[in-house]
Amino acid sequence: MVVKNNCSFCGNQIEPGTGLLYSQNDGRVYYFCSNKCYKNWKLNRPSKELKWTNKYGK
Repeated sequence: MVVKNNCSFCGNQIEPGTGLLYSQNDGRVYYFCSNKCYKNWKLNRPSKELKWTNKYGK
């Protein structure tokens, strides 16, 4: 069974074998569909304020 994860920043579904996985020292795991999402997350930009994300306006 293939597990599909959602992007931790924009909420898009990530296809198996693609994307980026980021794990912190405390055990939290973040999944990103693209480098664009990872960079915006690292810059602490709010995903709810960016129109291209699925979380916009929620």
